[in-house]
Amino acid sequence: MDSKLVRNSMESRTGLLGRREFLRDLAGIAGGAAAASALFPVGAQALPDVQLVPADDPRLQTEKIEYDGEPGKIRGYFARPKGEGKWPAVVVIHENRGLNPHTEDVARRVALEGYLAVAPDALSPLGGTPADVDEARSLFQKLDATANVKNFVAAVRYLRSHPQSTGKVACMGFCWGGGVTNQVAVHAPDLAAAVPFYGMQPAPQDVPEIKAAMLIHYAGNDERIDAGIPAFEAALKKAKVDYRIYIYEGARHAFFNDTNPQTYDKAAAELAWERTIAFFKERLG
Repeated sequence: MDSKLVRNSMESRTGLLGRREFLRDLAGIAGGAAAASALFPVGAQALPDVQLVPADDPRLQTEKIEYDGEPGKIRGYFARPKGEGKWPAVVVIHENRGLNPHTEDVARRVALEGYLAVAPDALSPLGGTPADVDEARSLFQKLDATANVKNFVAAVRYLRSHPQSTGKVACMGFCWGGGVTNQVAVHAPDLAAAVPFYGMQPAPQDVPEIKAAMLIHYAGNDERIDAGIPAFEAALKKAKVDYRIYIYEGARHAFFNDTNPQTYDKAAAELAWERTIAFFKERLG
């Protein structure tokens, strides 16, 4: 068992570039995000469109796919290195905004590291993710929790059997998707690795079902989610699950999402990404 609880001081923090950096700093001066948006609405509107890896990156092949879920078809976004060959695979699970451009961008980032990456749309049974963020968020209340987990476990099966897959599959997710990642780890015995970002923990009695190695990221300033860490870690230890927990002091919930200037923490996000990719290379090859 690999058990590490590491608290990282983010004393030297750098901000977002360009408009994102300006809006974040402006929020501090103006007294909040709403005031900042009022003072600089153009920048606020531009934020969701910022992507690190362009959709037409020539190094990648991307496409919209469908795979068999529970019971119907689940839509998803598939990104993979261009060319022939076999690669390990990663399921990327979105926040409670649905499958949006940011999540597709994260899938492309994963693909550039040498993996098949599929980002399923959890809202597929309800017609797919709508463009309106508030509408998308409300739809999550209508999802069947059991069927939802099965749909993501089905994504693991899809990637294990894909002709360009080595058969080794990991799962990663953020916020709502971090909680789903924990549930996939419980319910997918063939999962090789799981990386939940600030996700709701599974019930302690379910933890012994986890066979995957776990790399677990938490924000230091995330009271609701962090309250579940002690019981989760105790259950992981008792079940002898191979796990590592990292807590990023000073960071807030959703610190990885670089389209949200209110929560994004550049230093924490980059360190968590570095650790995640190293973990995938260790566990998936």
